[in-house]
Amino acid sequence: MANNQYVVAENWGKGFIEHNESSKINFTGHPGNVWQVPVQNATANIWISKVLGQLKTKNEAQAIVDAEITAAQTAWDALSDSDKEISTRPENITLEE
Repeated sequence: MANNQYVVAENWGKGFIEHNESSKINFTGHPGNVWQVPVQNATANIWISKVLGQLKTKNEAQAIVDAEITAAQTAWDALSDSDKEISTRPENITLEE
């Protein structure tokens, strides 16, 4: 059984993740407004409703993350050599079950 669920929700800033939520939920944010939260966690499920999160399968979430990273890599590849010296090329991310 999977340990994580994936949600797409836009981070609006202060109040998006409140202190009491962060103490009860292990959040991991990914490109494309993809959030990884634990399965079978009542607080996580309440948070998903609060932020109007859209549940995604792992494969759907991975496709969103991949598209964002590919776009960022393409943008980085187009930088001048001097600009590349002050930043690193975005790396691929593989989502966990």
